[in-house]
Amino acid sequence: MKTEKAAVAANKEKTLNHPCFNCGASQNARIHLPVAPKCNIQCNYCVRKFDCMNESRPGVVSAILSPQEAAERYDDVKKSMPNLTVAGIAGPGDALANFDEVKETLQKVREMDPDVTFCLSTNGLMLPFYANDLISLGVSHVTVTVNTVNAQTGAQIYDSVNYLGKTYHGVEGAAILLQNQLSGIRYLSARGIVIKVNIVLLKGINETEIPEVMETIKECGCTIANIMQLIPVKGSKFEYMELVSNVDHNRIRKECARILPQMYHCRQCRADAVGTLGNDLSFQFGCGAKKPQQKQTVSKEMHRFAVCSKDGSLINQHFGHAEQFFIYDYKDGEAKFVETRAVEKYCKGPEQDEEDQKILEMVKTIDDCDTLLCMRIGAHPSRILNDKGIRVVTTYDRIEDGLRAAAEGILSGEPLKAAVEC
Repeated sequence: MKTEKAAVAANKEKTLNHPCFNCGASQNARIHLPVAPKCNIQCNYCVRKFDCMNESRPGVVSAILSPQEAAERYDDVKKSMPNLTVAGIAGPGDALANFDEVKETLQKVREMDPDVTFCLSTNGLMLPFYANDLISLGVSHVTVTVNTVNAQTGAQIYDSVNYLGKTYHGVEGAAILLQNQLSGIRYLSARGIVIKVNIVLLKGINETEIPEVMETIKECGCTIANIMQLIPVKGSKFEYMELVSNVDHNRIRKECARILPQMYHCRQCRADAVGTLGNDLSFQFGCGAKKPQQKQTVSKEMHRFAVCSKDGSLINQHFGHAEQFFIYDYKDGEAKFVETRAVEKYCKGPEQDEEDQKILEMVKTIDDCDTLLCMRIGAHPSRILNDKGIRVVTTYDRIEDGLRAAAEGILSGEPLKAAVEC
């Protein structure tokens, strides 16, 4: 009993410094170690891809790592990122469907850093089987995706469930998954493990059931919930599903906040994410980053920026998905909007081969700019931009704030790292 009480106290302390469980810990960095490619269920909204640098969502990575490679990656990042406090396993499949690799990875990382906080994401199917192992490994935070507590609804969300060597479909598979999710959450939470539940909001399927999910997971010991918008993925069964409006999304969150604390700062990160939630730097920790070439600016005071943005207010778009650039001039601490410039979207999906001509046409559109600001960019287009003398800055921020930070970095002579291939 004393041991469990001590674990509860220690894990609460760790929660204060965990950026995914506490929005007040945004200054701390985390690393996702992609050692878990296999999954034991097939969700109708999921397609796991391993090679598209232009996407930022769960299930996407640049490469699968062995436990030894993952440990070395952690060590490399920790040396240059002292604010790294959390190491997590978030796929790209399910952590507990790859438990041998996960176990070895966590053991190796723990040997390097006794103080690191371990977290893990899972669909929960195998949670009752590995709960004690997770406790022994020192995993303090577990995220379970629970989209419904109704097996009939689950049958619409999950195409198949592979459990103990047999594949189940429909209500039968959804019922097995749900039973294991809830029993696993109860068991771990009773032993001091901090549980977060993720819920994918699906219009016409589970949107009216979310409060019921909240009540159920609260009873099981969950401490925080994250209601996420669906990311329509090409090739999935829900590729063309209409999204719940932002107004309704926020209304549901507000309603559910009366039942359980809500997470509002989720970035729906890649399975190989590195850095703070607002600044994914995973592309920088690969095979020897090159420093971007400098280009003579318009003047010592004036700088011209091209920005990738979906809405004209946030830097929230990948270079490969841009269909227009927002052009800004920055002088004497003030940003001035110049114009938008239309371009043909470069990235058509992971199966597309590199097409230098399309990239060059995009670059030609902004060849009078000193710097490109985007949420993410692949290594190949980043090198082309650098070769043309255009800096690349990746960030997720308000445009005005991103421009200011980038301009200050240029004026201070701060070197910027370019994307590299892994």
